[in-house]
Amino acid sequence: MGLLILMQTINGLASGMLYAITAFGLTFILGMLNIPNFAHGALFTLGAYFGLTLFHLSGNFWLSLLVAPVGVGLIGMLVEWGLLRRLYFDEPEAEHYQLLLTFAVAVVLQELIILIWSPVGQSIMPPRMLRGAMNLGVLYYPKYRIFVVIFSTLLILAVWLFLERTKMGAIIRAGIENSEMVMVLGIDIRKLFTLSFGLGVLLAGIGGVLILPIRGANPFMGFDLLAIAFVVVALGGLGNLFGAIFAGLIIGVAQSLVSIFFPAASWVAVYAAMAIVLIFRPYGLFGTR
Repeated sequence: MGLLILMQTINGLASGMLYAITAFGLTFILGMLNIPNFAHGALFTLGAYFGLTLFHLSGNFWLSLLVAPVGVGLIGMLVEWGLLRRLYFDEPEAEHYQLLLTFAVAVVLQELIILIWSPVGQSIMPPRMLRGAMNLGVLYYPKYRIFVVIFSTLLILAVWLFLERTKMGAIIRAGIENSEMVMVLGIDIRKLFTLSFGLGVLLAGIGGVLILPIRGANPFMGFDLLAIAFVVVALGGLGNLFGAIFAGLIIGVAQSLVSIFFPAASWVAVYAAMAIVLIFRPYGLFGTR
């Protein structure tokens, strides 16, 4: 039982890092643009299918991981530039239209995915060097899941360094805190919003490619992922980037551990964890008033 709990804990860390990457992007968009992006899950799914297609064409997982998220990020920038921008600049009071528009984008993307790739789920093998299991001393654990934990950690560290150590990162952080102040300083807030939306979506695309060898891809996976991402955002605190990381890990580990004893209740654990935390911390673990 002890080994099973340890294995499920590591499984939870791998899942939690995927949740954290996706929720990090969602929090990024919410903090900067004040838009709860309901298309985030569909863009995650699109990243998975872009990665799947590139893998079938090239046979190279690393190329898929590099190129597919960039493609999804560019599509995200087009969505922001062509659709969302018109609402929050031309109709700043129409927040409910933003919700409806992102939901409509999600539905359209899902239907396009079904039309192009079919509704049947598909998956790929991990890269040859990441197949099999690694000896961790007390148990053997899949190499690919270990890679996911390490890669996700390095990715989040890279984003943190970008935000903390670069001029553009400082501008983005200032925009998350107060976009009006950034506008007063003469910075083109429209371009900043487009870049931020694209970066947030790119992170979702990375999560979509990473999940392929673990769970595969299906056109409906985005809605489940979106639900978890919003739970993670709420737990971490709205707009709190690094709260999303810790909340993602909490949700991933809780879900995996509960599945040992009550497999059917693993999804209940996600919402139960959110409810318990929000009762005592209404603004999330790291949120402020």
